[in-house]
Amino acid sequence: MSPTPGCGAFEKPASHGPENKMDSEKSVKRNPHPDFDRVQASRPDWHSEAIWSFTKTKKPDWKLGDGANDGGQSIMKQHIQIDPYEAGRPAVFNYKLLISAIVPRPIGFVSTISADGKSTNLAPFSYTQMINHDPPLFIIGFSGGFSNAKDTLANLSATKECTINIISEHFLEAANATSINAPHGVSEWALSGLTPAKCTDVKCSRVKEAVFSVEGALMSTQEFESKATPGKKTGVLAIVEGTKFWVREDALNEERNNVDPAVLKPMSRLGGIMYGRTIEGCEIPRPDYQEKIKRGEADNLIRERVEGQ
Repeated sequence: MSPTPGCGAFEKPASHGPENKMDSEKSVKRNPHPDFDRVQASRPDWHSEAIWSFTKTKKPDWKLGDGANDGGQSIMKQHIQIDPYEAGRPAVFNYKLLISAIVPRPIGFVSTISADGKSTNLAPFSYTQMINHDPPLFIIGFSGGFSNAKDTLANLSATKECTINIISEHFLEAANATSINAPHGVSEWALSGLTPAKCTDVKCSRVKEAVFSVEGALMSTQEFESKATPGKKTGVLAIVEGTKFWVREDALNEERNNVDPAVLKPMSRLGGIMYGRTIEGCEIPRPDYQEKIKRGEADNLIRERVEGQ
């Protein structure tokens, strides 16, 4: 159940044994530590005292036209161009590059049930995102094609339903455990120790420990083919409509339109085997063009293009 090149799933194929997935994991080499337990033991303990807080922005007096807040240091650095299809470049290189650069990524903790109701599945996907609010729409990316569908995709395709749960600090280890390379038919729920909770519109469970969960109905899917290896199916995109939201009461405001990050404590995905915490934020109002013009803050900055374009 670990992600294969080109996708954000951490899951096992429905029709393949765990050995195949471990072979894939070894080829990806996402874990850079030969002895992770030793590395883990050398690190500081989890900062339990860290709580959500606000800071100012780095440059509170920033004004239109000021550019980056680093004094020009970033434009002194050189860039390297990479062609994802250059000769000899393995697809896994693109995978590792992208998951380390497109960060932090939200993790969709997806629960499904088989069409016959005999088996349940729970897996994290870091190729998950909200794409619309009316209707509420979400996307989930799966590795491989329909012919080699993993448990979540196989169940979602058959039942047209799922739940998407947001992973918080208080069940990170349990959520990560669901990426284990267990064989098809073994439910990750028991292995994780997490608690299933009933839903209203879907038969599959939501995660009771989750501060925020979505009941979802499958709208459509799109399968992708490799450009490097024509004919090889490398991924599937699923679009899911949210039909019900579940929010822990202590995280929800009175208007029921905002979730408190201090309660949600969301975890995100970084590169390799890294996760990220969200414990600090800053606020910046969106500027109003006419107001800036009125104040003269955009003088000499109004043009159709800038030098160098």
